Amino acid sequence: MATHREAVIVDVLRTPAGKGKPGGALSHVHPVHLLADVLKALVDRNALNPALVDDVIGGCVTKAGEQAINPTRTAVLAAGFPLSVPATTIDRQCGSSQQAVHFAAHAIQAGAADVVIACGVESMSRVPMHSDAQGADHVGPRIPERFPGGLIGQGLSAELICARWGLDRAELDEFSATSHQRAAASQELFRPDLVTVAEAPDLTTDETVRPTTTVEGLAALNPSFVDEKAAGRFPEIDWKITPGNSSPLSDGAAGVLMMSADKAEQLGLSPRARVHATAVVGDDPIVMLMGVVPATRAVLDRAGLTVDDIDLFEVNEAFAPVPVAWMNDLKVEHERLNVHGGAIALGHPLGASGARIMTTLVGALEHHGARYGLQTMCEWGGMANATIIERV
Repeated sequence: MATHREAVIVDVLRTPAGKGKPGGALSHVHPVHLLADVLKALVDRNALNPALVDDVIGGCVTKAGEQAINPTRTAVLAAGFPLSVPATTIDRQCGSSQQAVHFAAHAIQAGAADVVIACGVESMSRVPMHSDAQGADHVGPRIPERFPGGLIGQGLSAELICARWGLDRAELDEFSATSHQRAAASQELFRPDLVTVAEAPDLTTDETVRPTTTVEGLAALNPSFVDEKAAGRFPEIDWKITPGNSSPLSDGAAGVLMMSADKAEQLGLSPRARVHATAVVGDDPIVMLMGVVPATRAVLDRAGLTVDDIDLFEVNEAFAPVPVAWMNDLKVEHERLNVHGGAIALGHPLGASGARIMTTLVGALEHHGARYGLQTMCEWGGMANATIIERV
C-alpha cells in the first residue's frame, strides 16, 4: 500500500521587482537571465547538486519574443544546470507559478519526483502583456454566443467588483496606501530572500514600492479604464480603478525549492514549510477576479480547516477591490491579510507572482512565529489557485 509523501518547501528566493517599463531597473535584463539567476542561487544557497533536480516547473504568461517557446528550460540551461535536468513552462495566467508549486507538490506526493523547483518569470518591460495575441481572435465565435458581449479585460472586471460589492474609492485608496506602507516597513526583513541579479547589481530592494504614498495622493489620480461602450453594457460601473489602486507592470523572477520530507532529511536540509493543501477553481469569467473566494473555501475544506485556523493570508493585489471584497466575503480582518504589503506595492510580474507571494508568505510565517498561511490568486478567465502551507 502506498504511503503518504510529504512535500516540503526547503527554500524560497526571488529577484527584487523592477518597474515593467523602459528604463526600469531590470528592463535591460533578458527574462531568461532573471530566472536563471534565481535558479542558480537556489541550488548554491542550499549546496544542492543541481543534477538531483528531477524537474523545474516554471510559470510565464506572455510566451512571445524573448519569453517564447519554453523559457524555463532555457533558464535551466543558462543557469548551468546539467543537461539532464528537464523543465517545462505552464500558463494559468497570473497564477502560473502558484500552479507550478501545486504541480511540484503533487509530483512529490505521488512519488513521481523527489526534488522539484517551482518558479516563474515575467519581463513586462521587454515582453508587453498581450503581445502573444498580436491582434488575433483568441476566443473564437462560441464564446460570445455563450457570453453575450464577449469576455472583458481585467480592469473592467475590477470595476464590476467595485460596483457589485459596493466598494467606494476611498476604501480602495486607503487599502493601496497601506500596501506601500507595509512593504516599505518590511524591506529589510525580506532582504535575505532576495537575489541580486548579475546584470542589475544596484537593485537591492523592490523598485515598485513607494514609501511616501498617501491616500490624498492616490485620490488625485484619474480612473484608468473609462470606456463608453462598456458603460452601456455595465451601467452600474462608476469608474474607480486607477494606477494607484492597481498593481504596476513589473519585471521579476522567483523560485521555490521543493522536496519530499525524506529527501530533505537525507540531504541534511531543513524545510521552511510544508504544503498542507492545494485547490484550483473556475468561476465567472466576466467578474473574473473573484474566484479567490470559492478557491479559499475549497482549499480550507480540503484541509479540514476554517478561516479562524489560518494565521496569515496572502491575496494577490492585482487590483485593490479583489482583496477588499475577499475580506468582506470571508470576514477576515486586514491585520491578517498581506501583512507585509502586496502586489500594489511589490509588483505583479505575472508569471512570477505566485512564487513571489510564496516567498513573502514563508518569510511572514517565520517572522511572526505563525503556523498556517493561505495564498490565493485571481486569474484571467475566472480561475483561482489557493494553497495552504504550514511552517515547519
